[in-house]
Amino acid sequence: MMNKKGHVISRIVPGSIAQELELEVGDRLIAINDKEIEDVFDYQYLIEDEYILMLVGKVNGEEWELEIEKDFGEDIGIEFENGLMDDYKSCHNKCVFCFIDQMPKGMRDTLYFKDDDSRLSFLQGNYVTLTNMSEKDINRIIEYKLSPINVSFHTTNPELRCKMLHNRFAGDALKKVDKLFEAEVEMNGQIVLCKGMNDGKELDRSIADLTKYIPHLKSVSVVPVGLTKFRNQLEPLEAFSKEDSALVLKQIHGWQEKIYKEYGTHFVHAGDEWYIMAEEEFPDSSVYDGYVQLENGVGMVKLLLEEFEAEYKGLVGDDKKRFVSIATGVSAYPYIKKMTEQLKVKFPNLTIQVYRIINHFFGPKITVSGLLTGQDLISQLKGKDLGDKLLLPCNVLRSGEDVFLDDITLSEFENTLQVKTDIVKSSGRDFIEAVILN
Repeated sequence: MMNKKGHVISRIVPGSIAQELELEVGDRLIAINDKEIEDVFDYQYLIEDEYILMLVGKVNGEEWELEIEKDFGEDIGIEFENGLMDDYKSCHNKCVFCFIDQMPKGMRDTLYFKDDDSRLSFLQGNYVTLTNMSEKDINRIIEYKLSPINVSFHTTNPELRCKMLHNRFAGDALKKVDKLFEAEVEMNGQIVLCKGMNDGKELDRSIADLTKYIPHLKSVSVVPVGLTKFRNQLEPLEAFSKEDSALVLKQIHGWQEKIYKEYGTHFVHAGDEWYIMAEEEFPDSSVYDGYVQLENGVGMVKLLLEEFEAEYKGLVGDDKKRFVSIATGVSAYPYIKKMTEQLKVKFPNLTIQVYRIINHFFGPKITVSGLLTGQDLISQLKGKDLGDKLLLPCNVLRSGEDVFLDDITLSEFENTLQVKTDIVKSSGRDFIEAVILN
């Protein structure tokens, strides 16, 4: 009878150790060095050694014990059906700012899943509140030296944190950061700022409290709460105004200056949306400390503009005629427009139409391109002369798939608008190449 223990192998990397050992898709990894594999934490740690003893359940029901000698840290070339090698841990908080609670009904089930899984923090950079983490989870992170762990702080005021997360244990969960710090586990932090709740003096308190975790807490981003039009049954929250955003930036800049003098790092970083809402220039690239919070929307626009300028300087223009269209969110529109105007200087016969797409699906307060839907793009582009091709930023599609947030496929999108659509990566070079090349 076939052994059902272990984790099903879904792919064998060609030319890998696993292929040499004649492992197959459908085989099950049971144990390494006599330790049964619980999840990806166990696997990532145990696979590092130069010598490992691996127990595998074969498709035909046999069990193979394999001795493997390899370089330290060398991967053996197997992938699994489930990246976590375990069930995903859902979030039990009811955060006042949770975006998932602000979504309409009737979308695909996966969009309503709230993850708060420390393993996703390690693997994919997701942020976790620590409320779902047991002492066992903390101890395994420390034992396996897994990092970075990305923590959603929001506030260091225990009572306020309980209120914001609607979880009576949310304040106590902050004590787990002390344990991670003492074990020298690398961390990054995030604060979702809500007007009249964790801003002002509370933000000062949070930043001051978090500086004690330097250097193991590498950075903390401050991002504005995202508010959709689907908040009728939720706690009222007010959007930040231009003036509010300017005050938040002044506050963060003051802390950056103070912390840099003491620690040599700017540590706390303002999300791009603050500069856009305040209509202020982005700071010098050095302020971003190597763009440590790029995936959290901190410095993305600045880096794009920098990369564009670097490529533009060495660009040789021509007189070739081209006509392309670009669709983007409200936030990115002025920066995309500025770059296209520069390109026209070196390419005088280049026609570029940039469309600013308003988010009717989630509401006009949502201005980032990553939350645009296929239906909003189609409704606002239909009937327009889109030229030879339409360019869209890569974040409008689900990661790794040609599907928009509302399940419209890229092929359906192209067929509806009758235009060739290119998906553009986020670098300045990719942007220029997409615009000027056929």
